[in-house]
Amino acid sequence: MPRPRTPLGTFGEIWHEQTGSGKTLARVKLRDDAGNRRKMSAVGESPAAATRNLKRKIAEMTRLVGERGEITADSTFERLAKVWLETIEDDAELSASTKYRYKKDLASLVLPAFRDFTLREMSVRRVDHFLRSQATKSYSRAKKAKVVLNLALGMAVRYEALERNPVRGTSRLRRPNRKPKSLDIETVQTVRDAVSGWRTGGGIPGPKPDGQLEVIIEVMLGTSARIGEVLAIRKCDVILDMEPAAVVITGTIIALSDRPTFRQDHAKTSTSERLVLPKFAADALRVRIAKIEAKDDEHLVFFSRNDTPLTPNNIAGCACVRPARRGTRRCDPTPARPAPDGETPRPARSQPCAGSPRPTTRTRARRCGDPCRRVRSRCGHGGWPRPARAPG
Repeated sequence: MPRPRTPLGTFGEIWHEQTGSGKTLARVKLRDDAGNRRKMSAVGESPAAATRNLKRKIAEMTRLVGERGEITADSTFERLAKVWLETIEDDAELSASTKYRYKKDLASLVLPAFRDFTLREMSVRRVDHFLRSQATKSYSRAKKAKVVLNLALGMAVRYEALERNPVRGTSRLRRPNRKPKSLDIETVQTVRDAVSGWRTGGGIPGPKPDGQLEVIIEVMLGTSARIGEVLAIRKCDVILDMEPAAVVITGTIIALSDRPTFRQDHAKTSTSERLVLPKFAADALRVRIAKIEAKDDEHLVFFSRNDTPLTPNNIAGCACVRPARRGTRRCDPTPARPAPDGETPRPARSQPCAGSPRPTTRTRARRCGDPCRRVRSRCGHGGWPRPARAPG
């Protein structure tokens, strides 16, 4: 009968021999996780000491291998998540924004629910119950959690820690039916009027608007492009010497918390798209490009006073843009204080909409960028309009 093969990660019988210095040398043959047989040895003052040193050396090697990503069915989901995040960091096909979104969704949605579960405890019933509970809050939360769970547990299957992916057996998430929303002519004109008169009155501190916001609104209306794609338009992407004029969408702006805002060299769909510009959008771009004629062709059309890309959240947060983002819910635009980073100013405050709750003191301070919990007089929040009392 042939001798049985040594299992992976185990070693055979330890033997000893004396060295010339009088110490004991312990030797053993180990079969590593790659299936290779390797010889290991350690020296000690006695056979027992040499054996202890050898086993300590083997344990250290096994620990290092485990830190590089070895997982089993008894590993916790938190351990799997750590290994999975290390794996996607080395994936060159994933964009920086995708990696950031996976990390954020894993930390905020999935880990709080499965952190201390072992992989063998990740059953279809438990995962399906979790996804259903997320779906009751919102479809988006459930979809994001399912994507991250599927990718992480799929790696556990490839590592042979699980026989099957429990996410595959869960019920289908159904997107709720929503009626498409679009801007009417009245709302569009309201936005244009608000943008044209934003921070143009006297006595308003801070720099005056440079006209970029008006052009951004016109380009978004004329192309239906995403706000990040509009902010990523370069001078060379605009074609105004033809009829009709056109713009080529070749990138998007990425704003992450752990690095400066940058332009990604491909759009969300990873393909360039040439869009014909209506006359009002083409005229707005002609005026804007004439102002930045000295810039090179690779320069962004829209940029901050520090010559850095504008962030989508910064533009979308302007008080004069909110009517378009909130549909029929209208807010009156009010002056904003200049942003500390030199980009497009954020709104200092806006009048509360009818029926909306009055903001708290802490909320007012946070809106104007004041780290103090108390509202200071310089923030401009001295008096919020109070509802009129009923007569009598």
